[in-house]
Amino acid sequence: MKTAQPADRPGEGLRVLIVDDEAAFAETVKEALERVGYECQVANSGKAGLRKIEAEDFDVILTDLRLGDMSGLELLRKARQEQPDAEVVVVTGHSDVKTAVEAMQEGAANYLTKSGNLSELRTIVSKAVERLHLNRGIRQLRRQIDEKFGFEGVIGDSPRMQEVLARMKAVAPLDVSVLIQGETGTGKELVAKAIHNNSPRKNKPFVEINCTASNENLLDDLLFGHVPGSYTGADKLRKGVFEEANGGTLFLDEIGDMPLNLQSKLLKVLEDQKVFRIGSNDPIQVNVRVLSATHKDLEAAVAAREFRQDLYYRLKVVTIKLPALRERREDIPLLATHFAREFATAFGKPVPKVSDAVMRALTDYRWEGNVRELRNLMQGMVVMDTDGVLGPDDLRAADTEGKFQTGQPAAAGPDGLVGRPLAEVERYYIEKTLEQKGGNREVAAKLLGIGERTLYRVIRDWKLQDRIKGALEAAGGDLGAAARQLGLSPATLTRKVKKLGLPAAGG
Repeated sequence: MKTAQPADRPGEGLRVLIVDDEAAFAETVKEALERVGYECQVANSGKAGLRKIEAEDFDVILTDLRLGDMSGLELLRKARQEQPDAEVVVVTGHSDVKTAVEAMQEGAANYLTKSGNLSELRTIVSKAVERLHLNRGIRQLRRQIDEKFGFEGVIGDSPRMQEVLARMKAVAPLDVSVLIQGETGTGKELVAKAIHNNSPRKNKPFVEINCTASNENLLDDLLFGHVPGSYTGADKLRKGVFEEANGGTLFLDEIGDMPLNLQSKLLKVLEDQKVFRIGSNDPIQVNVRVLSATHKDLEAAVAAREFRQDLYYRLKVVTIKLPALRERREDIPLLATHFAREFATAFGKPVPKVSDAVMRALTDYRWEGNVRELRNLMQGMVVMDTDGVLGPDDLRAADTEGKFQTGQPAAAGPDGLVGRPLAEVERYYIEKTLEQKGGNREVAAKLLGIGERTLYRVIRDWKLQDRIKGALEAAGGDLGAAARQLGLSPATLTRKVKKLGLPAAGG
């Protein structure tokens, strides 16, 4: 997110493309906007503008409605397709106001008449930028909500986790029971919450109970409730979790540990959707979807007569099996980075990077405690971090049981970069300079001996390169799928891959 800029240079760090076949007018607009900090580029034809839109990212695009080689509306449509995040302002003469209104219906943010003064120009562009920031904020909020409550909170790009996500998406809207199986710490509760939050019951209660948390009598009381006088000390009415979850979802964690006597009562409730409080013969109608989870092999428990077969089949209309973390090691870097960001945000610290040495150690470790163990370790590392890099020293500080062997800390500075690609060395020094100067690009650019705009473009290219790499990795190298994820055409993505010097992708 861009930081607030001084009032006299509100456009600092924002890129504007001006498409107009009247060169003098385009240059006047460019100078007026650059005076308040915008970084501007000019294209004197529709085709030249389209080439720039396909090759580079812009925050605002100003286009004349009357271009010599194509219609401004055509350029607008292609700009919306190639760069849906950008705000488009159309420039028109008085006689074209009707067409300008049509352009706004096509997605233009506003229109500007050529007879307008430069103050009006800056105001209209400023309003477009405000809308840009608002839309980006809304998208960021949606991402945060999805990450917390949606399927996106279940993290993993591995084939095993993609299969889990596919089953979750298929079953979430259907009012059927789901049995979630997996080792302790694999995220069974998170999966249950994600299913609930993506179901028609999402605005109703989500109630959870651990079936190993108490003795049989207390668990009976927690499940079904009681009436006053039903036993010694029962001096007032108590609702059970089925009543609390009425209309919503009940999550029965570690269902494999439920005593056999209570299994019979649970089966009856699932069949009739009626609850009897302890000490009462009056049925209470409930409407509850049941999700359950266990780390045990329930088929073996059924064979050993430790779990009712009829209840087992009632609970497992659909089964979701969560893989152990050691069975999806390719997800460990993604999870580690996610947890580092989560805890840095929670603690009000800058988001740290995870060093290569630490990432190798995390990837090689067996993770008997699965994702929960990784999350706890990352929390400790973020707490101990003082330099913005989670290195071997932070791992040793957080690893109180001495489980990890990372060797010596990786060499820093020039010696540690010997033999690395030149682009990687350049990025290292630029990022270190920015880090030392608190992110001040102007000061960093002077120290590096480059222009501030050059530095901005370099950083922008890095971000674009990282986005494209991430999309290609998530799509398994499928160029078409990556293009759809990025909102680009395959041809445009191919050009960007070549321009950034990334490895060619198939698909």
